[in-house]
Amino acid sequence: MHGTVHGTVAAGFEPVRDAFARNFGEGGERGAAVAVYRDGRRVVNLWGGTKDVDGELAAGDAPWEPGTAQIVRSATKGVAAAALLLLHQRGQLDLDAPVGSYWPEFKARGKERVLVRHVLAHRAGVPALDRPLTPAEALDPDLAAAVVAAQAPFWEPGEDHGYHAQTYSWLTGELVRRVTGRPVGEWIADEIARPLGADLWVGLPEAEVGRAGRLGPIEPPPPPGGAGGLRVRPKRNVAEAYADPDSLTRRAFGAIDPLPDENDPAYRAAALPASNGIATADGLARFYAALIGEVDGGRRLFDPSTVSLARGEASAGPDRVLVVGTRFGLGYMLHGAASPLLGPGSFGHPGRGGALGFADPESGLAFGYVTNGMNKGVTADPRAQSLVRALRAAG
Repeated sequence: MHGTVHGTVAAGFEPVRDAFARNFGEGGERGAAVAVYRDGRRVVNLWGGTKDVDGELAAGDAPWEPGTAQIVRSATKGVAAAALLLLHQRGQLDLDAPVGSYWPEFKARGKERVLVRHVLAHRAGVPALDRPLTPAEALDPDLAAAVVAAQAPFWEPGEDHGYHAQTYSWLTGELVRRVTGRPVGEWIADEIARPLGADLWVGLPEAEVGRAGRLGPIEPPPPPGGAGGLRVRPKRNVAEAYADPDSLTRRAFGAIDPLPDENDPAYRAAALPASNGIATADGLARFYAALIGEVDGGRRLFDPSTVSLARGEASAGPDRVLVVGTRFGLGYMLHGAASPLLGPGSFGHPGRGGALGFADPESGLAFGYVTNGMNKGVTADPRAQSLVRALRAAG
């Protein structure tokens, strides 16, 4: 175990602290943090291990601190979705309008009927690119948006769903830019993160670079018998989809090829709202708390009708990219086998390899977990799920 678990839990939430500690002893955790809000007040704030995945506390490397932040990968998608839903809430964006009404170049090659709500529900039909972008091209919002605009859909838009793993960055980012005239990372900072006091960035400012730890792959120990009902090995058809270079699965995740170096300062400074958000656990939990209520008696983001849009089922069933069955609201994964959350009314988003953020309006709970150790799975990370189960027990 890498150091002692630090932080506080309110009475009744001790099971979360116990599960968090077990993740270090049994789950291969190197450095991580978890935060929970209930009715807008923080009730769990825990951290432990090393700031960098390759750090060793015994060797004097930096320990994880309360302000340590990490890349949260696709957990960023929940923040991108909030940007579009807030623009809708403010009357600036019509969810039933064609994307091309805001972004005329997007109407090419059969995408005239792609609606804004299709983008949010992963129904736009453009999860992959005929020619993948290089890492440098992916960081150029003008170039990347032009490539997405010129892409032919892989299915009739609106007729099916498939996870837009990478292209979600440019679909959402360009819509924000076309509607507001501001870059998506700047808009999120000004309209979401800063007003909430949330340590959350899509495009890490130079002044905050020192807070973000290095991340990398880990090989967790084999889980004990039972594994809490989680599937340890993927189904054969899922494994085959990821192994086949011509599958839509591989092509969607490989829309940037080769995969970027997530520890590269240039990558972290860019704004890719599908994949490169950087947050503290508290920042992620605080964001979700503000979606469903006032935080610390102050600002909230979504009104009740927008919460209903976020968590109302818009896509369900076999996912053309993830292969397994998935459920999405408008921009958020919903509770289900592919990504178990707290309960049937929960909505949020995991990040491939570990991170997870969600809100549960019925209980008033909001959750954020970040880590520097990336597992191989896309959803339902065992460490995050152990914390969710503990939170369910605590509730």
